[in-house]
Amino acid sequence: MSVTVTPVSGRRDLDAFIKLPFRLYREDPNWVPPLLYLERKRFNAKTNPFLQHADAQLFLAHRNGRVVGRISAQVDHEHNRFHEERTGFFGFFESEDEAETARALFEAAEDWLRQHGMEAARGPLSFSINQEVGLLIEGFDTPPMIMMPYSRPYYGRLIEGAGFQKAKDLYAWRYDTETVPPKARRAVEELRQRPDINIRKGDISRFDEEIATILETFNSTWSGNWGFVPVTPAEAHHLAADLRQIVDTNLVVIVEVDGETAGVVLAAPNINEAIRDLNGHLFPFGWAKLLWRLKVRGLKTGRLMILGVKEKYRTRNYLALAYLLCDEVYRAARDGGYRWAEFSWTLEDNNAVNTMIRNVGCRKYKTYRLYEKPLTS
Repeated sequence: MSVTVTPVSGRRDLDAFIKLPFRLYREDPNWVPPLLYLERKRFNAKTNPFLQHADAQLFLAHRNGRVVGRISAQVDHEHNRFHEERTGFFGFFESEDEAETARALFEAAEDWLRQHGMEAARGPLSFSINQEVGLLIEGFDTPPMIMMPYSRPYYGRLIEGAGFQKAKDLYAWRYDTETVPPKARRAVEELRQRPDINIRKGDISRFDEEIATILETFNSTWSGNWGFVPVTPAEAHHLAADLRQIVDTNLVVIVEVDGETAGVVLAAPNINEAIRDLNGHLFPFGWAKLLWRLKVRGLKTGRLMILGVKEKYRTRNYLALAYLLCDEVYRAARDGGYRWAEFSWTLEDNNAVNTMIRNVGCRKYKTYRLYEKPLTS
């Protein structure tokens, strides 16, 4: 029978949308089932601040009464305001390996975006570039890190079959050795000794302020990057609330010059390590397992999510500041018992950042792809 695609309407549809991946990935040992209660919050405008500045519609594909695929279409008004574009986005794409299903889903998403005046479609983003970004195209042999996506290997073929082409690749790097290059080591040590430089760890007692400081630096240092969208105050508050539950403040490093924030690094313990076998459920025993793994056993992996140096400090006088940040978070992770971390993500053509990452001993081990398609009337 042919595929039918309908908008998600009501709790029953949303439940089917959320639970579809649990069937599609059932036999995949590297997929990490998300916590169901967090997934429900993600699609609720009252609990996801992204939906305060966006319009979104979810769709389900059915064949013979059975859910066989899903997709979202969204308009991020902050993106279009910042970039002066009319670009819409798709996300949360999941499908059985059927070209007909994928085409039907994308046609529904594209039609919705056209109706909202969009001139191009880009994705996958779940929901925004500040959340889960891209389609995994290399690196299916290991599970994803916190706030990083995972997908079936055939998804790229289905997306390209629906007329989408590569827009940009994103890299994830494995970081497990301390190898600040010899040329930078002396400069790093000199920075540590300077009286105008103060290095401090995050303060959990004022964690909202710390996250605001980090994201202000992030917004100022990353604003020139392709696809960048500023993090709103509501999103910053939401991120702080989420990270507060799992944060290791030793992995939050802020470098100040004469009392002003000059550079920041934020790494987070990899919560996916603790929830992989919970199958999305915290009850009846999931809570106890999660708390024991977080508070007693401890997590052994993490993700370096943000590293930024303000432009005024990207000078010869502070040349090794980025290396200092890397070295500080490495030492904290080593002392905290972490075995390795992911540094993600970076744009494929951000040569300066990618070179620095290679110089500190990282190796590229996953690639994610964003696709784009013009929306002709």
